[in-house]
This record gives sequence, C-alpha cells and structure tokens, in this order.
Amino acid sequence: MHIETQFSVFLVNKPGVLAVVTGALAKAKVNVSALTLMDSVEHGVLRLVTDNAAGARKVLGTSHDEWAESDVLVMELGNKPGAFADVVNVLADAHINISYAYCTGGAVGGKTTAVFKVADIKKAKKLLTPKNAKKTKKAATARKAPARRSKR
Repeated sequence: MHIETQFSVFLVNKPGVLAVVTGALAKAKVNVSALTLMDSVEHGVLRLVTDNAAGARKVLGTSHDEWAESDVLVMELGNKPGAFADVVNVLADAHINISYAYCTGGAVGGKTTAVFKVADIKKAKKLLTPKNAKKTKKAATARKAPARRSKR
C-alpha cells in the first residue's frame, strides 16, 4: 500500500478525446496502472494513476489544458469476494470518509489494485497496514457479531 498521485483530466464529451490523452501517455511510455472515467452531459472526468507521475504531468501539461492532481491511497487486494468490503469497513469503523474509490480488473484468484480518495490519507494508510488492519478487522467483527439466543 502506498500513496500515489492521481490525475483528474477533464474531457469534452466528444469522440476521440479520450484516445488523444491516452495515446499521448502511451507515446511517452507512461503506463497507466489504474483508471476510471465518469461522464456528465457536457464533460467527462478521467481519473488515472500512472507508474510515472512526472512523465504524466509533462504529457498533460503539453497535450491537455484542464487537469488536476491529488493524493490517493493505492493498495493491492486479492481478487475475491469481500476484499474491497473489508477495507471500506475498516475505514468506516474509523470514521474516515471515502470520497470515491475504484478498482482495476484482476485475474480470477489473482490481484487487483484499489484506489481510494479519502478524507485522512495518513490515518487510513496507518490503519490499513497489515498489522493494524488485522487488529481493526477483529475488533469490528466482534462489535458486529449477532447476539446468540439460548434455546430453552
């Protein structure tokens, strides 16, 4: 798990605009490790994490005029039921708001990359370190365990 720079690129909703941006990154040999694209009536927002923030910054600075940067928490998860839910439950129990999140596609039984935009990135990172996450998950499970009824 680590903190990465995410680029939010504002795109006009027209054919070929996404191809221009991703093509410019490819030409500069900047690999995209995670992305999501959302649309509205007038524009779309491409959010992406790359293997080379400085290279992406240079490409966007010369090929596109509307973009922003932010820090996000990036972590590798097992591609299995409940992996994402476990993380968001830890953050919820610590009252850390998630503004948005997205995952890459992963091979069945393999790994996926999850990206989280959270209100307190340092606290989230500390909570989600493997040692702390196990403790927090155990405490959350204990609090949520249903009461058992005795049969009489």
